[in-house]
This record gives sequence, C-alpha cells and structure tokens, in this order.
Amino acid sequence: MNLPSFLWLWKIAAWSMGLSLLAYLMLAITGVLMFRARTSQQFPFITPFMGGNKGVRSLHYTMGISMVSLVLLLLAIGIVGTLGHFGSLGHSSHLVAGLIVVTLVLLSAFSATQISTRRPWARPLHIGINIILFIGFAWVSLTGWIVVQKYLP
Repeated sequence: MNLPSFLWLWKIAAWSMGLSLLAYLMLAITGVLMFRARTSQQFPFITPFMGGNKGVRSLHYTMGISMVSLVLLLLAIGIVGTLGHFGSLGHSSHLVAGLIVVTLVLLSAFSATQISTRRPWARPLHIGINIILFIGFAWVSLTGWIVVQKYLP
C-alpha cells in the first residue's frame, strides 16, 4: 500500500501520543497533589483553585481514563497501520515497546481501582508501575521516532 493513504492514520497516532504524554504529566502532577493532601502537606494556592482534594482526585481519574483510551487507540492504529502498510507485524522493536506500554497502562489502571485502606499493596503498586511507565514511554517514543524516520523523505 501507498503511505500517503495512511497519512491521516499517522497524524492521529502523533496527536494521540502527544496527548498521552500530556495526560501522563498531568497524572504525575495530580498524583503528587493527592499525596500532599493525604499527608497534610497542602498546596494552599493550587487545590482550592482546582476544587479542593475532590477536584484533584476527579481530574486524576479523568486523565487516567483519557490516557488508557489514548493508549488503546494507539495500539489499534499501530496494528491497522502496520498491517496495512507492511502486511505483517514485528518490523521493529516499537511493537514490543508499545505492547509493554499498553500492559503497564492497563496494570496501572487496574491497580488504581484497587486502592483502598483494605488493600495497602495497591497504592505502592500503582505508583511503582507508573514510575516504570515513564521508562516505557521514553522507550516507545524513541522507537516510534525511529519508525517515523523510515517514512520521512
């Protein structure tokens, strides 16, 4: 297949990846704000502006759902685009990096749903996965950039 017919798909992928990284950054910021609120180290100017602790938590959940959706969209675009262009998968390490990031994002989302006082293991697991996810995002970004270079003139 001809690449220009897939150009719209790659544009959606580029926007989705950028928005995923933005969501990850916002999740890190709101996660720190929730930690500070939980340990009574309030940010007096930020949390009232965002609707207090409930507002921060709500924004954190919304960003988390958005990031999961964007990463799943990226997975679908990657599979459809690669199969459409090459006819098969596995042409670079980007596939492995992408699958690892998708797995980490889903594990992070699952662990977030388990956070409660009855499950003290869930919060450290959620935070640990998200720290590893930083490395995963860096890896998938680097391999994605290498893939993009194949298509640029």
